[in-house]
Amino acid sequence: MNLLEERISTAVSIKNILFSTDFSEASEAALPYAAAMSLRYGGMVHVAHVLPAVNRIRPSAIDPAIIGAIYEDAYSDTQEKMQRLSTCLRGFAHHTYIRHGKISEVLSEIIREHDVDLLIAGTHGRTGVGKLLLGSVAEEIFRTVTCPVLTVGPKVPRAFRASQHGRDEDIKPTSVEFRQILYATDFTPQSLAAGSYAFSLAREFRSQLILLHVIEKYHEHLQDRPGPIDLAFRRLEELKHEDAALRYRPEPTVKLGSPVERILQTAAERNADLIVLGAQRHSGGAVHLLWTTAYQVVAQANCPVLTVLG
Repeated sequence: MNLLEERISTAVSIKNILFSTDFSEASEAALPYAAAMSLRYGGMVHVAHVLPAVNRIRPSAIDPAIIGAIYEDAYSDTQEKMQRLSTCLRGFAHHTYIRHGKISEVLSEIIREHDVDLLIAGTHGRTGVGKLLLGSVAEEIFRTVTCPVLTVGPKVPRAFRASQHGRDEDIKPTSVEFRQILYATDFTPQSLAAGSYAFSLAREFRSQLILLHVIEKYHEHLQDRPGPIDLAFRRLEELKHEDAALRYRPEPTVKLGSPVERILQTAAERNADLIVLGAQRHSGGAVHLLWTTAYQVVAQANCPVLTVLG
């Protein structure tokens, strides 16, 4: 890959932001990030909650009238919660949506309808097979949506809580600071597309940008000339041509080992406030991220992760 192929543009537009919420504590943790992105990029925030379709909660043994009453109560409760979120977002351009259906399909519809540039969601964690996994809804979102996804995972500290009683808090987007952004790249087209967002965010938030490349199978490249580490540093340096508007000079870093372990390790060492990754979409159209680097990083990171699907 030559220098021209590795150049990264910082011309990123985030005019429509979709914030997906289930009104849980995990969702609340992601709300300030939606507000901060709106503030920095001048974007409209689209707040969406998806109720299950009626036919998915209608056991045949129950009177349809009872099911209807239950559903009406659920919708009314959802309206109240959405109004609280809308109050929290006062001062920010936003729309709210309460829709019915399968969550990934509804979110995809909203993304198409409003040309959404970024989806933001908080997600819970659960333990399984000795690893921390994300919920099935989060996995479905990863597999189906077409825009970049900013995920506030289960290990990210909660900085905001909407009041369930009395006066709601105002969102304070200035409390969201990406002082350190870690951009991990393997130099594929997918990861270079993610780099556009990393450089743009570093410019908008005046962040220190760490450029990381992980060499997983170092011994297989020992015969290469120049050596794999020197080559990786050189390629990282070539990515820095768009850094004139950045407050700090990007820092290239090369590490050996497992990409997941080294990305998480570097993020912890540098107290990263955001990790930016690219993920490859399979040729069939769907991308299964459950056991990939991106998915595992999202599940285990102590900071939000921006995943750009190629």
